[in-house]
Amino acid sequence: MKTRLTDLLGIELPIIQGGLAHLAYADLAAAVSNAGGLGQITAMSLDNENALREEIQKVKQLTDKPFGVNFAIGQHGRPFEHMVQAALDENVPVISVTGGNPKPVLEMFQGTNTKKLVLVAAKRQAEKAEELGADAVMVVGYEGGGHLGRDHIGNFVLIPEVVQAVDIPVVASGGISDGKGLMAALSFGAEGIEMGTRFIATKECVHASEAYKQAILDAGAQSTVLIKETIGAPARALRNDWTDKILELEQDNVGYEGLKDYISGKANKRFAQEGQVDEGFVWAGQVAWRIQDIPSVQELFNQLIDEVDEIQQRLTKITTK
Repeated sequence: MKTRLTDLLGIELPIIQGGLAHLAYADLAAAVSNAGGLGQITAMSLDNENALREEIQKVKQLTDKPFGVNFAIGQHGRPFEHMVQAALDENVPVISVTGGNPKPVLEMFQGTNTKKLVLVAAKRQAEKAEELGADAVMVVGYEGGGHLGRDHIGNFVLIPEVVQAVDIPVVASGGISDGKGLMAALSFGAEGIEMGTRFIATKECVHASEAYKQAILDAGAQSTVLIKETIGAPARALRNDWTDKILELEQDNVGYEGLKDYISGKANKRFAQEGQVDEGFVWAGQVAWRIQDIPSVQELFNQLIDEVDEIQQRLTKITTK
């Protein structure tokens, strides 16, 4: 498949793996890149810049294809410049920025050959990212997992609006797990897709606990909830007793200080990596409802392309009648 995104990033398929806090490391990133997409490392889940350098070097040993480093910078003031500098020193092919103001990160990579992606949740954010020098924007709708926008706008409305507003390539994110989602995104004018939840339920996502993967397989239509809305940082997680407690606290308007132990990275990691279902929470999009298996990344891509072919054939029949 050939789009402006594949040309921009030097990849074969217009598919990007999301940053995935505490999960997106060399194993998964290399598998996605080797399968033809763009795999990513999650920088801010690592302890320091040396750990990030090591992870980047691991990816380079596992693949000769392009890959990215994701910087989730909206973490209550945690410094990130030293982590960005490590990626800059390692001359990574692609970086992406999620959460917070992307300007300082984009400025650090100005004048380099590194391609710069920014995750946005609103048309104005996309326009601003383009002004700041982003090479492409990833647009996450209300369906997505993890941190979302505050406007509760789904991708059927949001993606076409952003495509119309900017000149750089637009990547659709949220609610996508298969060829149907890819084809829908392309029909809206997007140049590719980003998937997060779908990649958690793959064999190469070795840092995800079996409990996490099983929870995705067991998910139904009402299995995700929005947390952190009361502190202005809405995010979608799998519903469990822990998220119910978070929502109770939010009803009491306890603020960030009252929530911080429940929404911390440690609480996320306890469930995500360690499988302590009753002692933490995990991110997931509404699309978890549609995920029924745990394939390898290559098997997932094969399934996705087969679906794309079937859809193209069906549409051809429809349009030629």
